[in-house]
Amino acid sequence: MLSGSGAWPGAAFAVLAAVLFGASTPLAKLLLREGLNPQLLAGLFYLGSGVGLGLLFLARRVVGLEPGEARLRRQDLPQFSLAVLLGGAVAPVLMMAGLARTSAASASLLQNLEGLATMGIAWVVFRENVDRRLLIGALAILTGAVVLSWTGGSVRPGSGTLLIAAACVAWGADNNLTRPLAKADPVQIAAIKGLVAGSANVALALGAHARLASVDTTLAAGAVGFLAYGVSLVLYVLGLRHLGAARTAAYFSTAPFIGSALAVGLLSDPLTERLLAAGALMGVGLYLHLSERHDHAHRHEALEHAHRHVHDEHHQHSHVPSDPPGEPHSHWHRHEPLTHSHPHYPDLHHRHDHS
Repeated sequence: MLSGSGAWPGAAFAVLAAVLFGASTPLAKLLLREGLNPQLLAGLFYLGSGVGLGLLFLARRVVGLEPGEARLRRQDLPQFSLAVLLGGAVAPVLMMAGLARTSAASASLLQNLEGLATMGIAWVVFRENVDRRLLIGALAILTGAVVLSWTGGSVRPGSGTLLIAAACVAWGADNNLTRPLAKADPVQIAAIKGLVAGSANVALALGAHARLASVDTTLAAGAVGFLAYGVSLVLYVLGLRHLGAARTAAYFSTAPFIGSALAVGLLSDPLTERLLAAGALMGVGLYLHLSERHDHAHRHEALEHAHRHVHDEHHQHSHVPSDPPGEPHSHWHRHEPLTHSHPHYPDLHHRHDHS
């Protein structure tokens, strides 16, 4: 991990995550048209993610391709469990239920509220630095969401809109809870979340007498889940590692535009003036997020932790014989106090106050 290198490579990770996740909304709409229960579909998405990444995690160990990542610790389990509950069980069920009640294009754009919720929680609860540019961009995104709900001269959010908004808040909380865990192996994090959340949702759906899907539909849902929920989450966690929760969410806000474009192309959703206006407003907000530059003199306090790193300016520490050779690698290490100036974001090493 090259701390202090500005938005790169965190922005690339977040945008790639957005492309994969954004494609899931219109594809989920197609699968719901096959008569799938929304909770069962959410479970299949996460189960496909967990099984696929779990096999990848085991394959890396069998062939000896260890990536030099830190593992989750026992102390991480309470926070990780809450993140799995909100992001893996509650949010996808709300999302699938909302998607069943609205168009895929509108649902895709409404998913921009996840970035807004993530940013708000990061700023208010976890005291992550959010500057004026990010706040103005968030307001533009929120205005776009309001435009999508505008009917007959008044804002009347239907049940589908409210369910999707609730899912976005749950995912926003999950993103903030996952940020401190981003120092650990993202494949391990995403695999565990997928297996636990997927198994729980499938069991609950079947317990409520949901109709089983065909083998072809089940495999299709699992494949979509592996890419859109599994690989996307791995990339998102890597983005959190470099950018912090608020800014990763800002880059991830490209996901709804991907979903809306695919919905218009694949599902023949109408390209309405309201959809274009909402997309334009959200595009302005996204531009303000992406064009931010954060650079000032700052002080690093002493810190001890373990994560994947190379020996850059933030990692000038000694080693003991038991530490792994080569770079990048992961081991417990100490950061001595340091004061300097460079472009940075609230990554693992830049959680300082701003005056």
